[in-house]
Amino acid sequence: MIRFGLRLTLTGGREAAARLAVIASAVALGVGLLLSILAAINATSTQNGRNAWLNTGTGTSTSSRSAAKADTDPLWWRLRPDHFDGKLIGRVDVAATGPNSPVPPGLSHLPGPGEYYASPALSKLLGSTPAAQLSARYPGHEVGTVGKAALPGPDSLVIVIGHRPDELAQQHDASKVTSITTVTPSSCNGRNCTVRAGIDSRGIKLILSVVGTALIFPVLILIGTASRLAAARREQRFAAMRLVGATPRQISMLAAVESTAAAVLGTAVGFGLFYLLRTQLAAVNLTRTPFFASDLTLGAGDILLVALGVPVAAAIAARIALRRVQVSPLGVTRRVRPRPPRAYRLIPLLAGIAELTYSIGRVPRSANGQIAIFVPGVLLVLIGLVIAGPWLTMAGARVVARFTSRPALLVAGRRLADDPKAGFRAVSGLVVALCVTSTAVGVIGSLNAERGVPAAGPAVSGALVADYVRGAEHSSGALIGSVPPLSTAVLGELNAVPGVKGVLSVHTNPLGTTDPSVVDPRGDARPVAGLASCAELAKMPAHGTCAAGAEVASVTQDYGTFGTYPWEHWPSTWPAAAISAQRLAGLPVQHIVVATNGSTSAIERARTILANAYPDQDLPYTVREEHAETGSQLAGYQQLSDVVVLVSFPIAGCSLAVSVAGGLRDRKRPFSLLRLTGTQLGVLRRVVLLESAVPLLVVAAVAIGMGFLAAQLFVRAQFHYSIRAPGIQYYAIVLAGLVASLGVIASTMPLLRRITGPETARNE
Repeated sequence: MIRFGLRLTLTGGREAAARLAVIASAVALGVGLLLSILAAINATSTQNGRNAWLNTGTGTSTSSRSAAKADTDPLWWRLRPDHFDGKLIGRVDVAATGPNSPVPPGLSHLPGPGEYYASPALSKLLGSTPAAQLSARYPGHEVGTVGKAALPGPDSLVIVIGHRPDELAQQHDASKVTSITTVTPSSCNGRNCTVRAGIDSRGIKLILSVVGTALIFPVLILIGTASRLAAARREQRFAAMRLVGATPRQISMLAAVESTAAAVLGTAVGFGLFYLLRTQLAAVNLTRTPFFASDLTLGAGDILLVALGVPVAAAIAARIALRRVQVSPLGVTRRVRPRPPRAYRLIPLLAGIAELTYSIGRVPRSANGQIAIFVPGVLLVLIGLVIAGPWLTMAGARVVARFTSRPALLVAGRRLADDPKAGFRAVSGLVVALCVTSTAVGVIGSLNAERGVPAAGPAVSGALVADYVRGAEHSSGALIGSVPPLSTAVLGELNAVPGVKGVLSVHTNPLGTTDPSVVDPRGDARPVAGLASCAELAKMPAHGTCAAGAEVASVTQDYGTFGTYPWEHWPSTWPAAAISAQRLAGLPVQHIVVATNGSTSAIERARTILANAYPDQDLPYTVREEHAETGSQLAGYQQLSDVVVLVSFPIAGCSLAVSVAGGLRDRKRPFSLLRLTGTQLGVLRRVVLLESAVPLLVVAAVAIGMGFLAAQLFVRAQFHYSIRAPGIQYYAIVLAGLVASLGVIASTMPLLRRITGPETARNE
């Protein structure tokens, strides 16, 4: 029977070839998506492992300490973030105390005083950028390249600079280490180590797993829909086979052979697509830096899971779609009205919601545990929506048929009420796409609302901020850490840079005046303010107004943020401080803000000047860079959300087109009889349109509601947030999807005229 089934599949004419092509294409798309997600999970873990060495000196785990040899010479170590044109640079300053000091990965040996290693991307940048903008802030000369073993991605900017031990020992946050950390950032539990570089790959693994589940489901619907093409004709063929002695098992085998052959073919094509597009996939900026293409690997378990699981899932989906082929020999001619769906179809959907609700307050700490609790819940919601769809379609169709007298609405409503499964099947893919889109928008919207930062204007975003504060006293809130005031030479050098509009120094506050931006209704002690010159404030791009006649003002400790965060509420005028400008100029400085025109040359030249003026301090950053660092992971999640929307809707559109076209071909004789009895072609067109539009609109409303409810339960359980109302972009996407769906249905209308001619109504 397998050989006979393959013969029918491969030589069954144009319909069989079209069906095979559609199923194979759907499977190939699903396999490509699944392989990409599995490879991205593996690449994220690999990439994060290369960040481990950068966390040396922040506290090492037992496994890292045990790696140190008894005769190891200590190594002075300091990690600082630097930037160039918005790109993050990892700067590592080291000083060997002996010949046996540990060597970081990617280096052949430690750099000596006046030497440094640079990553290939940074080395190229150093060679193409004027020295005053970048290389002048790094003492010494390049002696080698940082190898791939130490780089998270191909565009990583990393530099390792050598110093004398006595020079680095004087810097406040340098530490002496005897081994290089090998604990990945995701394995750090906060007690044995502190993460300063890297990402939490467990969270990305969870998000990717949920996204993969959401994307594969519409593909399975497309496979099932394609399997039903020309179902009526195949049922007649199978009934004829039963009449000549074929058993139900043999008929099931024939039906499964076609879908299995298409699934095997699609799986092979999917693997080919993955390896063909792996380079483009590596460029996706999911974790703040692209992957190395070689990191997008698949383990033996991944390959077996996809190579065996996808064909089996496709065969099951096709088997469910073709379960009617097991009719009796005369079953095709003894058609009766199918049993109406019952309300128990709502149980899986309610079970999925209940499972997600139960997870609130019970989320495991491990990534695998979170996947085990969230993925089944999401699957239950999607499966439950598909199972409940026919019952919801029947309920909506009965309401339409009861309250209308128009022929098209009456015919469509009665047919949907009689066979709601067939009516819902056409729009099931789009309904799932709407649910998936609503869930993605709800989750990403809540994360952006809680963690995101608003965009600052160009003048503010281009301001350079140097923060020399190392902490604050717990009782008084006074800041700890400062530097001497800018010298006249350095200040003149800054003001001479083309594009620099002003320099503001925020000094320590011997007066003890409180921060005017902090309002505590409970009357608790407020933090101490900083002091700033009103003449310098006037040159700042925002919040630079002092009280009338004041020379010095009390300003907020966080002046460098320019009030761009939603929790900051700054006064329109800074209050005067009772101190002279001359005395202010001699006070230590805690913050320096340089206003620029936003050009790269102005920002980077000013950054280099400040870095060289205070070489032992943290390096300056712009407001734009601070915002980008805060929202970088959210940007990666937003990319995933866009992928979900852009992939699920086209798949749903294909399912809709295949289902509507297949339904027309299966009903061409009833429609031709209606035309013979005088029904106008326009009425039939409206019937076809309404048969898809009614279940689409009815179930879409439920799908959107379930999508947002699932998003609310997920973010409440995982992040303790609540979802926010979607923006206008979401409504535009939903409206565009619905309009496009109606357009897909309308595109099949020319087929209706061709297949409902008088010749179709003849008895064979």
